[in-house]
Amino acid sequence: MYKSMFNRVSLRKDISGGFLAAIVGLPMGLAFGVQSGLGPQAGVFTAIILAFVSSLVGGTRTLISDPTGPMTVVAATIVSLAVASSGNLNDAMPFIIGTFVLAGAFELVFGVLDLGKFVKFMPYPVVSSFMTGIGVIIIAMQLFPFLGHTSPKGFINIISNIDSPIINMNIEAVSVGAFTLILIFGLPKISSKIPSILVALLLGTLLSVMLKLNIPTIGNIPKEFPQLKLGSLLLLNWNDIQKMIIPAIMIGSLGVIDSLLTSVVADNLTNTKHNSKRTIIGQGIGNILTGLLGGIPGAGATVGTVTNIKAGGTTSLSGIVKAMILVFILFGVAQYIEMIPMAVLASILIYTGISIIDFKGIKMLFKIPKHDTLVWSVVLLFTVFNNLLNAVAAGFILACILFIGQIVKSMKMTNALNQKNVLEATNILPNSLKKDVFVQRLNGPMFFGFAETYKEISEKISKKKIIIIRMCDVPFLDQTGLITLESVIKNWHTKGKEVYMSEANAQVESVLLNNNIIPHLISNKHYFSSIEKCIAAVDRQYMSFSERSRVLISNQNALEFA
Repeated sequence: MYKSMFNRVSLRKDISGGFLAAIVGLPMGLAFGVQSGLGPQAGVFTAIILAFVSSLVGGTRTLISDPTGPMTVVAATIVSLAVASSGNLNDAMPFIIGTFVLAGAFELVFGVLDLGKFVKFMPYPVVSSFMTGIGVIIIAMQLFPFLGHTSPKGFINIISNIDSPIINMNIEAVSVGAFTLILIFGLPKISSKIPSILVALLLGTLLSVMLKLNIPTIGNIPKEFPQLKLGSLLLLNWNDIQKMIIPAIMIGSLGVIDSLLTSVVADNLTNTKHNSKRTIIGQGIGNILTGLLGGIPGAGATVGTVTNIKAGGTTSLSGIVKAMILVFILFGVAQYIEMIPMAVLASILIYTGISIIDFKGIKMLFKIPKHDTLVWSVVLLFTVFNNLLNAVAAGFILACILFIGQIVKSMKMTNALNQKNVLEATNILPNSLKKDVFVQRLNGPMFFGFAETYKEISEKISKKKIIIIRMCDVPFLDQTGLITLESVIKNWHTKGKEVYMSEANAQVESVLLNNNIIPHLISNKHYFSSIEKCIAAVDRQYMSFSERSRVLISNQNALEFA
C-alpha cells in the first residue's frame, strides 16, 4: 500500500499536498466545529484524527477526510436536540458521544458489507438537490454570526427571526465578514495558487485585532490533546441507546455517501480506482475514534482532497502528513486561533455553502423531464425542512417510482407496437399458421410494475387458438411477474388455447423451471430455445385449428348423411 512513499519525488509531493490540505482544513475545521455546537476544537480534532485513521486504513489514496457540511449539519441538529433534552451541554455529552460513536460503528458495518457500491445508483437529481439543500442550510446558519449575533437552532427559527439581527446588526462584524468574503472570492482571480481561505482568515483576524473591533471571537480553545471518553458511554441507558439508533444510521449513511462521492472526484482527477469497501471501513473506524475523543463526525472532503491532488499528493501519506501538521498548528499557535472573529468563520462557511450548491443542476431544472424536476424539488424540501436521511430516502424512492412508471409506459408502447406489427414485420409465420397463431413478443423485464398491464394486453388476445410467448427480450422475471405469467397461461388454457414459449435466457429459464411453469403449464414439447424451432414444431405437429375444424365438420356431415 505504501511502497510509493519511499520514492523521493512522491514523498515530496505528498508532503506538499498534506501541508496545503492542512492549511485549507484548519479554518474549515474551526468553522464546522463552531457550527456543530461543540466548539472549534471539536472540528480540529476531527480534521486530525479522522484524516490520520482513514488515510492509514482507507481505500482512496488521495482522499482527505475532514468535517464536512452535510455531516456537520446533522451533528449540529443532534447536539441541539440533546442539549434541549438534557438542559446543558455537559449532561448531553454522553448521548452526543454515544450517537457519534454508534454512527461510526454503523459506517464500519456498511463498509464490511460493501454497501457503498450501491451509491453509484443514486439518481443525479437526488444528489444535486441534496447538496443544494445542504448549501442553503449552511448559509442560513451563518447569517446571524455574520451580522454579529448568536444563531438560533433550526432553519425555520433562523428564517423567521432574521429581522432581529438585521435591525440590530453589528456593523464591525459585518465589515470584517464582508472583507473576508471579498478576499475569498477575489484572490483566486489574481492567482489560483493563493490559498484564499487561509489568507482571508489571517487578514480578517489581523484587521479585527489591529482595529480592536468589538466583535465575537472563537474564544478559549483547549490546549491539550483530547482524552478518551469511554466513561460517558457507561452513563447511557437502554432508552438512550434506542433514541440514538436513527440519528446514528443517518450520520453513518450520510458519511458513506459523502465519502464515496468525494472518492469518485479523486478517481477522476488521478485516473485511479478507489476501493469503496476499504474507504468506508476506514471512515467508520476513524469516526468511532473521533467520537470517543470528543470530535464531530466527518467524511471525505472534496475541498481538501482536490487541494491535496492539485498540490501533488499521490498516496495516503499525504493525509497522514496533513494530520501531523494540524497537530503542530493546534498546539503551537492555539493562543492566536482564539482571536479569530466569528464573522470571519461565518464568511468562510457562507463561501462553503455557496460552493456546495449545484448551480448547474438548478439551471437545468426547466430543461429536464418533469419527473426529474419533481424529485429535485421534493429532496430540497425534505433536506431544508425535515432531515437529510429522509431527504435521500424520499428522493430515491420517488425517483424509482417515477422510473418504473416510465419503464411501464415504454413497455406498453413497445408491446402494443409488437402486437400490431410483429406478424407482418418479421414474416416468421407460414401462411398456414397466420390465422390461428399469435406470436407475443415481450420487451423488458416481467416485474411488478408491468404485471397489470401484461394481464390487460393478454386478455385482448381472444381470436387466436395458438399463442407463442417469445421471451428473448425479457432480462429478468420477479415473483410478481412470475405469478402474473402463470395466471395468464392458465387463463389461456381454460379458454382452450395452446401455449408455447421460446428463447428465455438462462436466468429466466431457471426461474420458470424452479417454479414448474416448465414443464407443468408449458410442457417440454412446447418450449424451445429459438423461435424458428418453435414455429417448425407448431407447423409440423399441428394442422391449423381452422383446418381441423373443417375436417371435424366434414366428418360430422358425412355421419349425418349416412
